[in-house]
Amino acid sequence: MANVLPAGFEDLEPFADWGIHGERARYAKRLASTMQQLQTFYDAAFPRTDDALAYLEKYAVDDLPEEGQRLLWLYCSLVTVSLPVEAWRQPRVPDSGASSIDAVLEPVI
Repeated sequence: MANVLPAGFEDLEPFADWGIHGERARYAKRLASTMQQLQTFYDAAFPRTDDALAYLEKYAVDDLPEEGQRLLWLYCSLVTVSLPVEAWRQPRVPDSGASSIDAVLEPVI
């Protein structure tokens, strides 16, 4: 299977399915994941944040190659899972019942 992330990020390929376009889709994946899955993704991606930023800063957003877009989306997913991992210890917002988040506007890439 071909890599979908940029060269140098082969260690994150097992998490390429987190490279999801759209906040709603990222949030849905978070809710459908176990805490162990969120923690495993977080533990792999968080230490590589500086490397990802260094790669992404080489390009204007509109000029990102396809694998760069996937890396950007993967790190958007990292943001989406950070509070559940660092604070809540559960995929859902505590004491929020059946609430949901709807992004009315998000960046277009």
